[in-house]
Amino acid sequence: MKKAFTVLVLTICLAVFMHAQSPELTKIGVYTCGEQPKQVLFSPDSKFIIMPLLNDNGFDVFSIQEKKIVKRIVPPDALQLGFAEGLFIPQKNVFLVSQMTTAKLYEYSYPGFEYKRTISTGGNWSKIIAFSDEKQLLAVSNWVSNDVSIIDYETGSCFRKISTGAAPRGLYFIEDGKSLISLSFDAGLVEKFDVETGKQLSVLKVEKGAMRHIVLNSDSTKAYVSDMYHRMIYEINLKTFKIAGKTQVFNNPNTIKLYQDRWLFVSSRGPNNPEDYTKRSPKNGKIQIIDTQSMNVVTAFEGGNQPTGLDISPDGKYLCFSNFQDANIELYEIQN
Repeated sequence: MKKAFTVLVLTICLAVFMHAQSPELTKIGVYTCGEQPKQVLFSPDSKFIIMPLLNDNGFDVFSIQEKKIVKRIVPPDALQLGFAEGLFIPQKNVFLVSQMTTAKLYEYSYPGFEYKRTISTGGNWSKIIAFSDEKQLLAVSNWVSNDVSIIDYETGSCFRKISTGAAPRGLYFIEDGKSLISLSFDAGLVEKFDVETGKQLSVLKVEKGAMRHIVLNSDSTKAYVSDMYHRMIYEINLKTFKIAGKTQVFNNPNTIKLYQDRWLFVSSRGPNNPEDYTKRSPKNGKIQIIDTQSMNVVTAFEGGNQPTGLDISPDGKYLCFSNFQDANIELYEIQN
């Protein structure tokens, strides 16, 4: 009888866990920013939101307390536009932003956003930046030269370029910086490389796939990847390097973010404009939340025109995403 009661209790607890309510969101506001906000990211102290601007002269800094943009940072060579992605490195008290048109990174102090230095990637059309604290290395994906630059953080020198599948984008260091995962947008690949030798260790291919963004769970056993072509989110077992689950979402999924190691937030840009995908979409995009326990979409709501960047504050209190064609961001409060 005691054993049966224990089994019953465990079953009930498991059922409650599996059907836990998804995070509730309360909209705080919509705020105008510079042209074509490609990404949004929260500062490590959750006080600011940074927006690299693809068609403007730098990146905007939004104060959560003041609910407004408090400054525009204009890096060197800003007239060439093309600011794509940023990365905070809290261990170094710095912020980095990439500029596609010059294949450069610009480093700023944080707090303060004082200019520190420019780093050349040696690639062509540089986008995503990743950092390995263990190896003190930066990795930068180069969209046009089809490679990843490996850069010594201290010197800012690119000492190796790893050849990848066509149009690499998402990056993630794993295994204490010994290995690197790279996503190929044009070849539909998820590739794992040895950082020291550049040798490909594993590869996963999806026919006609267009891999964009990657995040990992807390113990680095699973990766989640967005595929714009197939409108899919994949769960990848990093031990077997195979797809363990998948979920179809709205048209052109872009940025993803894992919350509390369970809830996967997805920004989907929406259908392409039939004249040109760079123009306004005929329908607004969507934000969706996937319960990674079941890989089902549990929440969905409309964003603006082409939701692109998305992030959750480190303190877990806020969600922000950018509407690329509307030149604005939307801010939400998260209630657990």
